[in-house]
Amino acid sequence: MEKKYDLDERLINFASNCIEVAEGLPKTFAANHIASQFIRSSTSPALHYGEAQAAESKNDFIHKMKVCLKELRETFNALRLIKKRIGMMYRN
Repeated sequence: MEKKYDLDERLINFASNCIEVAEGLPKTFAANHIASQFIRSSTSPALHYGEAQAAESKNDFIHKMKVCLKELRETFNALRLIKKRIGMMYRN
């Protein structure tokens, strides 16, 4: 059985889910700041992956995919920050 790696669709779904999370954050200065950066970093991998599909060389493809990975790491840290902050809000 052949596996289908639909990375393009998975990154689009991931970005959409992250936007939904960001829109659910409280409307405070700090939350707006984090939400804005979170949306940028979480949507970037899908866009860069699309760009990587038209890479001009193997090295160009690798570079674009490394940018995707960097943005996903940034998104992961933003999610950790959001989780920590929301946890603090509900403990009080």
